[in-house]
Amino acid sequence: MAGALLQQLKKRRTALGFKQSDMMMRIGFSRQQYQRLEAKGNPRLDTLELIAKGLNSEVMLIPQEKLSAVVAVLESVESAGEKKSLSGDPWQNLLEDE
Repeated sequence: MAGALLQQLKKRRTALGFKQSDMMMRIGFSRQQYQRLEAKGNPRLDTLELIAKGLNSEVMLIPQEKLSAVVAVLESVESAGEKKSLSGDPWQNLLEDE
């Protein structure tokens, strides 16, 4: 699980066009610190929240039974180049019981 999370951090960083050295200005970690974390780290929650903020992201707990719905929404926005306007609130009723 930690490996998948670290891969997501790297994927997000590269998607934004940031180098590991850019994280110094964004979150105050040296390139070496960030490289070590991204390679084999086990960040604490407060560190993870700081990194997420530096990557213009949020840490979110998603119930397993709603994961496919969240992924579908994210993929539809991503496939439209994030220029697609989602009408209304795409998260509305997402966490309610079916």
